Parts: sequence; structure tokens; C-alpha cells
Amino acid sequence: MRQFDVFVFEKDSPRFEQWSPSFEDPALGWFHDSDWNRPLHNIDAEWVVFAHPAVTVDRNFLNNLAQVIEGFPMVDAFAPRVKFNGHFYGGLLLNKGKEFAAISENETMRFVAAPNPTIAVFSSRIIQRTGLFDLDLPPEFRLLDYALRMAHAGGKMFNVPYLVAEASSVDLSSKELVNGQFLIQKQSVVPLWEIFYKSLPVSSLTGFTLRHPTQLFKFLGLDKDKKHRQFKRDKATALSKLNADYLKEISSKNV
Repeated sequence: MRQFDVFVFEKDSPRFEQWSPSFEDPALGWFHDSDWNRPLHNIDAEWVVFAHPAVTVDRNFLNNLAQVIEGFPMVDAFAPRVKFNGHFYGGLLLNKGKEFAAISENETMRFVAAPNPTIAVFSSRIIQRTGLFDLDLPPEFRLLDYALRMAHAGGKMFNVPYLVAEASSVDLSSKELVNGQFLIQKQSVVPLWEIFYKSLPVSSLTGFTLRHPTQLFKFLGLDKDKKHRQFKRDKATALSKLNADYLKEISSKNV
């Protein structure tokens, strides 16, 4: 069994065929796909790295990741920091009634609610318990959703400051994605509401809905997708291991 599989997800585009791995190693599996769920059926490694093509997953990053995994054997997932234009962007915290809150560049080791939306690391064992990605969500929200669902499956995501991947400034389209600014854009309201509905307590969803009353119709269950949405919530939270103490641990102190 390999130690790592690296999944690089990208929309079909003229540059899709131009992508190539940063290095080759027979002990490493590379998957480059526009379908987020197809590679999950072919995992042959203990750990899986999910990355945006603008983030460099090289030998140095994987060597550091191997050391981090050895140092924290009870952790199921890691949120690497992303270095971009001289700044570091790490994991995200829950911010009650609002969007996710980015941790400080100077943050020490801690558990987080979700990774930077461009890269995350999950053990294959927690992937088996969490399931597939929700393809109804835009790609930039899928890792956030997956991390919260993983918490219901009993997994925890750890932010380690010295686990760093670099993002290429050549791909300017990734700028807002890397620094998480898309979380405060108007078009982020719908996918965030869907994520919160699926995985968070009603109190958190209520606060977010009150800040974004355009979602009140769905909050009251008056839309046609109510049953499908409830099915997703039931599936995510069945036999949930997510408790109030851990929710507090992965939330911003400002809440």
C-alpha cells in the first residue's frame, strides 16, 4: 500500500491536458481529474492529498507531511498552510452566524473546522467513513463541506504551522480562492447555507439565516429541495460523533 495518493482536481479547460506531476515516484499515486469522486474509488494509499492545480505538491511537502503524520498518529486529517505572495493562509474556524473565519498567520497548532479551500489531507480510513464529495456544491466549497462531514464521522482536522505548500502566483484565478476571500462574496451565501444546514446545529444555521434572509424560504422548508436536503443532513449526521466540546474547539473565540 502506498503512503500517499495525490488528487489534483481541475475543470476541463485548454490547460487541463498540459498538467503534469511535479515529480514521479513509484510509491506515489497521482490522479488528475475533473470528477471529484471518481478517484475516491481507486485509493491505494494510507493518506490522500487533495489539491488545487495552483498548489505545488512536491517532494519536500510530502516529506514534511510524513513527519507530521508520524508526530500526530491520532489525527485523521491535516490542514496545510498555503504560502501565497509572501503570506500564509491556514485552516478555517466556525464563526457562529457568519461565514468561516480564517486563522491568524501566527496561529499555533490547533484543530480547525475546515482546511484552506485549495488543499487538504485526509487518511483513507476517515475517507471510507465520510463517503463521497457533494458535487451539488461549487468546487471551492467541497473540501469545507467534507471536513465538517468528517467531524460527524469521528475525524478531527489539525492545523500544523510548519506544514506548508506553496501556491503559484501565475494562476491569478486562484488568488481569492487561496486567501479565502470568496467566503465573504455574495455568491457564497447559498453554498455556505447548504453546508451549514447539512452539518451544523440549528442555532448556527439560524444565526446565518438571520444574517442572510434570502435563505429564509429554505430555512422554513418551503422549497422543492427540502426532502433532498434533509436526506443529505440525515446521511451526514447519522450516528454522529461530533459533540459540543469539539464544536467549541473549532470555533472562533469571537463568537
